Amino acid sequence: MAQWLMKTEPDDYSWDRLIADGGTDWTGVRNYQAALNMRAMKTGDRAFFYRSMVEPAVLGIMQVAKEHWPAADDPTGKFVVVGVKPVRPLPQPVTLASIKKEPRLAEMVLLRQSRLSVQPVRDEEWSLICAMGGLAS
Repeated sequence: MAQWLMKTEPDDYSWDRLIADGGTDWTGVRNYQAALNMRAMKTGDRAFFYRSMVEPAVLGIMQVAKEHWPAADDPTGKFVVVGVKPVRPLPQPVTLASIKKEPRLAEMVLLRQSRLSVQPVRDEEWSLICAMGGLAS
């Protein structure tokens, strides 16, 4: 099982809305590397829900509920959508500032390719962020 981090802006889609909706189709990704990452996702993979732009932080954990399919609004067929559902919130948000301060996360894609909206998370990074947020991984 792979782990991911998926970014959203709070005005576009919030953690509270994901909880209320019970899941969503993750749409609007228009970066080729992010789309390749979405194509690699398998049902059951976990993903951090990351709020970007305003008080950036990991807020919760999602699960891939449906593997990729073509984005309806992309006539080129290059971009895809995945279905996700909430698993649980982190008891404490893990801020971008705290991630940057943690030397064991220095190689995390979030810090090295900061604009990539869908990115892989290594096992040790996943465990550490869960612990920072008050969860056992």
